[in-house]
Amino acid sequence: MKPGQIVKVNWRDALPNSGEPNRVRPAIVVSSPKFYEPLPFELIVPLTASEDMALEDASVRIDPTSENGCTKTSYALSWNVQCVPQIRLTETTSHVTAEQLACIRKQISLCVAK
Repeated sequence: MKPGQIVKVNWRDALPNSGEPNRVRPAIVVSSPKFYEPLPFELIVPLTASEDMALEDASVRIDPTSENGCTKTSYALSWNVQCVPQIRLTETTSHVTAEQLACIRKQISLCVAK
């Protein structure tokens, strides 16, 4: 998987009351191609159409384009970065721009900065 690629995350076996969506949801790969290469994980940020989840300065607005395949305005939730097993992920041909990926990565770093 490549940085900036949009994937589908299968959360269908989510634990009750875990806050996981318990369905297939879109996300953006933010890890580098060499992120713990021998381990089958990717760092991702979820995509949502819910503007209420888009915290100011910790989310990136993603408007629909043919490259990202979005059908409506969505938000990359940089504040909700997750390490997910690759077995949960299905690749798509969709992706965000290099500028959007850079912004997401910068927001992630600001979320964990001291």
